[in-house]
Amino acid sequence: MTDGATDRPGEPAVGGTTGLGTRGVRAAVIGTGLIGGSVLLRLRDAGLDVAGWDPDPATRQQARAAGISSPESLDEAVADRDVVFLCGPLPTLPETLLRVAGVTGDRCVLTDVGSTKAELAAFAVAHGLGGRFVPGHPMAGGDQAGLTAADPGLFDEAAWVLCPAGGTGLAAFRWLTELVIAVFRARVVPMSPVEHDTVAALSSHVPHLLARALAGAVQRAELRDAVLGLAAGSFRDGTRVAATPSDRTANMLLGNRERVLAELGRVTGFLDELAGALRAGDAAALVAAHEEARAARRALLGRPFHAHRREFPVGGDHGEELAYLLELGAAGGHLTDCRVEGGRVSYAGRRPA
Repeated sequence: MTDGATDRPGEPAVGGTTGLGTRGVRAAVIGTGLIGGSVLLRLRDAGLDVAGWDPDPATRQQARAAGISSPESLDEAVADRDVVFLCGPLPTLPETLLRVAGVTGDRCVLTDVGSTKAELAAFAVAHGLGGRFVPGHPMAGGDQAGLTAADPGLFDEAAWVLCPAGGTGLAAFRWLTELVIAVFRARVVPMSPVEHDTVAALSSHVPHLLARALAGAVQRAELRDAVLGLAAGSFRDGTRVAATPSDRTANMLLGNRERVLAELGRVTGFLDELAGALRAGDAAALVAAHEEARAARRALLGRPFHAHRREFPVGGDHGEELAYLLELGAAGGHLTDCRVEGGRVSYAGRRPA
């Protein structure tokens, strides 16, 4: 889509794309809490025609006070939109997806921001929406909730998972990838829904359990106030997500229950090793375990990346393109550009050295 073009995302013009221009793109955001509100504000700041809708009348009024269109009905908010972001609570997403799909055109791209992907992705395919629904998950957040806590810069340089599918779904993925990179300045990580849920269990969901376990143990301690009086950065950093809304966290954990339990077992196994070494007074074992953990922390903070480019035909069976995308995400890489031009789709990306 060129700047000011009118091509719809579900049917991108073959050979006409020289980079995404946001003029003419009409967006809607359903559910305007912390994440949805941040999406809404960023779309507005980027100059898009955007409408927001939330089931809470007070939240809709807050959006209007910020100068953003917020119709009274969901149907009015999504009417004649090119892309709709579904940002409500996880349990509501299947019903919302069907409702939005029923009142938008076939060329409207649908995506979500939920923290689990496999169940909703399968639901979309089962209801014939795999061609225009792109499961998504921006890996960003905060310990506050609501539109008043929203931040249009929340997604800068954040990883934003998008799940590509074969067939017509790949066209929607390409278009949305370009939009997310251009508007949100995020790092798009292509992953399968199942791989996302497996990875997110250890990178995001289990840390919520550990933070609550540590904070909960302090809350029950006899010397609670003294502990809090001495709490330093390690305690504050380790328990930050314990302040997030409890119902939101419970929905996330239950939505990925089996994978979370499996990865929690991996963590408790490591804890058992540490406890065993401590009981035995085995300093060498404690140091070795510490160095193993330190390697992951150091890699998180300073991994070198190699830039690369890949190109594929827009037509065909897309098998090679899809394989490339899924392998890149599984390898810890991400996309920095995506554009369609001259019957070819080109990707720029980075992968760990």
